[in-house]
Amino acid sequence: MKTTGKVLGAAAGAVGVAAAGAALRVAQRRAVINRRGAGDHAPFGSLRSKPIHVVTDDGVDLHVEVDEYSGPPGRRRSKVKAPELTVVFVHGYSLNLDSWHFQRAGYRDVVRTVYYDQRSHGRSGRSPRGHATIEQLGRDLHLVLETVVQQGPIVLVGHSMGGMTIMALAEEHPELFGDRIVGVGLISTTAGGLEPHRIVAPRVPSTVGGALAERLITVLARGHRGVDGVRRLGHSVAMVATDELAFGDDVPASYVEFVDEMLSATPFEVVAEFFSNFARLDKFQTVKALGVIPTSIICGTADRITSVGHSRKLHAYIPGSSLLECAGAGHLVIMERHHEVNDELDQLLALAGDLADRR
Repeated sequence: MKTTGKVLGAAAGAVGVAAAGAALRVAQRRAVINRRGAGDHAPFGSLRSKPIHVVTDDGVDLHVEVDEYSGPPGRRRSKVKAPELTVVFVHGYSLNLDSWHFQRAGYRDVVRTVYYDQRSHGRSGRSPRGHATIEQLGRDLHLVLETVVQQGPIVLVGHSMGGMTIMALAEEHPELFGDRIVGVGLISTTAGGLEPHRIVAPRVPSTVGGALAERLITVLARGHRGVDGVRRLGHSVAMVATDELAFGDDVPASYVEFVDEMLSATPFEVVAEFFSNFARLDKFQTVKALGVIPTSIICGTADRITSVGHSRKLHAYIPGSSLLECAGAGHLVIMERHHEVNDELDQLLALAGDLADRR
């Protein structure tokens, strides 16, 4: 009888654990469902908070915004201690913090979040000549963390050049990963092997295309004001190019217009300053260190800038990482497939919260 009782007790315990797990999954999914459509109800660029100014070591004024957690306790998800965890979003090349529109709408009052404009982008100040490097962006991110996330665990999420920024931080401060930083999301990005000339001269062979693109960008940069003027006059052409390069499937015109506005607001001189970084990038040995924390890799299979092969390679280099491939989506997968992206980030936050709890 005692043995039977033990078996029944164990079975009941297993049922209880399964029920608790099911309840947690239901609660998590309910939170996701409740947030769906939040970004569609808010105009692009309208999600704001009081700016914080962070001045870098070389005098650049970075525009930072923090969405503090202020929701009622009943809205917290069990796996994420909302007041403790901070998620820092790092945007991509020629964009600004508004590119995270759907993530910002989705995570408001769910977790503390930080957004900032990278140097020379958006509302941040211009970088001194020669300082527009991926390594400097990593140092900028470190300063942002020291200034606005002085305590508590951190999850970093980077899109495109923002992912490279996170890698640069990992290269210079590996001690933070597994300590303060408990999770990383790498979206539409790479650690190296990029052929940026494909954007400028897609049909030219790699052996000559890289050098050709570099020379072309250098020449155009000398007359950057004239280039900016032509970009404004050629709005229709720019819209078509944005649609083809940023998105894979047909998306609402408002998405294309919004991304085109961000791209057009980035002076060509800035575009040229950062361009040479991408061909030289090689941080695959660095990203191996991210295997100590939950790492989510997200990409669109129709990405024409950082093709899906880059994400698959990152996945192979980072032990234990997860890979979400959004079929048919382009480089701006954070907009085009925002429901899928936010779902994956939910899982990342849950795992990061678990890791933070165990420390």
